Amino acid sequence: MTLSNFLRRTTSIPQNSTLNFSSPQIKLSPSPFETQIPNFHKPTFHYNSLGFLRFSGERSWCSKSAEKLQSSSRCWNCDAFPTASESAAPFLFCESCQCIQPVDYSIDYFQIFGLEKKYDIEDKNLEGKYKDWQKKLHPDLVHSKSQKERDFAAEQSARVIDAYRTLRTPLSRGIYMLKLDGVEVDEEKTISDPDLLAEIMEIREEVEEATNSETLNYILSQMQEKMKNWSTTFADAFQSQNFEEAKTSIQRMTYYSRVMEEVVKKL
Repeated sequence: MTLSNFLRRTTSIPQNSTLNFSSPQIKLSPSPFETQIPNFHKPTFHYNSLGFLRFSGERSWCSKSAEKLQSSSRCWNCDAFPTASESAAPFLFCESCQCIQPVDYSIDYFQIFGLEKKYDIEDKNLEGKYKDWQKKLHPDLVHSKSQKERDFAAEQSARVIDAYRTLRTPLSRGIYMLKLDGVEVDEEKTISDPDLLAEIMEIREEVEEATNSETLNYILSQMQEKMKNWSTTFADAFQSQNFEEAKTSIQRMTYYSRVMEEVVKKL
C-alpha cells in the first residue's frame, strides 16, 4: 500500500478539504502568540495532490514577529541575547563574550543610570552611577580591543556624558522629560509675559550695578529660590500632564538660569 493511500484510509478528512484551527469542529484556547503578538494569523492545513498534509497559513506569527522583537537586543559579535542581569540594565556589554555593544538609542537617559523616570532624583545616585559607567568605558580599559569596539566605547561614553549633563540640572532634566513625552520646548523663544519681562530686566540691572560679591551672592540666592519654586511648579504640572503650564515653568527657569550664569561670571 502506498503512503498516500494509507493516509487517505486512516483519516476521515476528505483529500481536498481544508483544516482550519478557527473552525467550530476544532476548538483551541488562544496561545500566547495569538494574544500578545500583533497581526497574529491562525495556521491552516490542507492535503496536496499527493495526499500529504501541508501548511497553508502565514508563518510570520512564529518567526518574523519573534525575530523583530528580539533581533535588536542580540550581541553583534556572538549573537547572544542579554542575560537576566543585563536585561535589567542597558545592554552595553555582552556577558557571553565581553564585547562592547553599539549605542541603543531606544534606551533613554534615565534607563542608562537605572533611575525611575521622575523629575525629583537623587543627585548622589546619579553621580555614582555616572562614575561607574565612565570607569567601564575609559579608553585605558578598551585600548586592547578591536577598533570597532573602541569606536563603540567612545560612542557609549559620549552618550553617558550627555545623559549625565542633561539629568544633573532641573532645567535640562525638565526639558528632556517633556521631549520624551513628545513636547518640544523652544528655549530661544522670546518672552511675551510683560511681568516676567519687567522682572528679568530689573534683575539684570541689579547685576550690572552690583559692585561687591555680597550683593551678587544675595541676587544669586534669590534666583536659586525662584528656580526651586518653579521647579516644584513644573513637577506638579508634569505629573498632572498639564504641558502648557509645564512649558511656562521651563520658560521662567530658563531666564532665571541665564541670570545666575551672569552673576557667576561677575563673581
